[in-house]
Amino acid sequence: MTPVIIAVCAFIIDTIIGDPQSRLHPVALMGNLVSILERALRWDQQGKYLKIAAGTIFALILLTIAYGLGWLIVWAMDVSTFAWWVRVFIEALLLSFMISPKSLMQAGQEVIYSLQRDDLLGAREKVHCIVGRDVENMDEPEIVRATVETIAENTTDGIISPLFYFFIGGLPLAILYRMANTLDSMVGYKNEKYLYFGKVSARIDDLLNLVPARITGILIVVAAAILHFDYRMAWKMLIRDARKHPSPNGGFSEAAVAGALNVRLGGKNFYFGLPHFRAYMGDALQKLCARHIVAATQIMYTVTVLFIALVIVLMPVVPTWWHQGF
Repeated sequence: MTPVIIAVCAFIIDTIIGDPQSRLHPVALMGNLVSILERALRWDQQGKYLKIAAGTIFALILLTIAYGLGWLIVWAMDVSTFAWWVRVFIEALLLSFMISPKSLMQAGQEVIYSLQRDDLLGAREKVHCIVGRDVENMDEPEIVRATVETIAENTTDGIISPLFYFFIGGLPLAILYRMANTLDSMVGYKNEKYLYFGKVSARIDDLLNLVPARITGILIVVAAAILHFDYRMAWKMLIRDARKHPSPNGGFSEAAVAGALNVRLGGKNFYFGLPHFRAYMGDALQKLCARHIVAATQIMYTVTVLFIALVIVLMPVVPTWWHQGF
């Protein structure tokens, strides 16, 4: 049960403290390392295949460093004289840096506060902190849509996936996943700068999220039933719309949330002034408003608890060596 104890403690730490805004935050340090190595390996003069090769080496180096540091931390605690509860606390603290439920909740709340004050400019600024799209001309429904989509998608990327890999391979694999996700968020763009250099990083992130994304989609349906949202529509939209998303994984959480809240996500987004249409997910039975951000946050937290509960249920059937590995 030790992995579950660590995960529960990590969730509690995040709920109480959240992500400290510090340059020494592990994910911030990952981002700094990504930037340093990118400057060393990416040159605009490289041809297509050289950029792919450089991007492959870039991703493999960073993922190896991430996993190695995680393994080194666990090994150091194994050979130390720390009491078991000290190890649990240290691993839980580090795991709490890999998940982000409170950060997502706070981001949503800040948008809501601005909308409640009819401060569209402030709401756009808050949304700009959590999305990569242009926000200058967003009205209230578009601001809400962007926020709900971010909370939904990051229920997978920011919570379930790191927990999933923690339960499979302990802290080292959770850190490796977070590095992969950081790589995707920094270089996984389909633009002239990163189309080839970031291709492998983006594909690795897609691969790592394949299973967690689908688990998340199903758990959102269950969460919708528990929270008295429209779970039947959540399931319908999960089946109908999830694969319309340009990402092989993002649609599973977004479509399920759209169905649960009876709203429509997707539509026209602007990036660097250029329009990009993302397929619609869900039916517009309700007009998007601030309360849907609250509902998306409730679903996110419920899914987190459900996933940990699912692991507790499955613990008796997993191999004994897996328990002993922690």
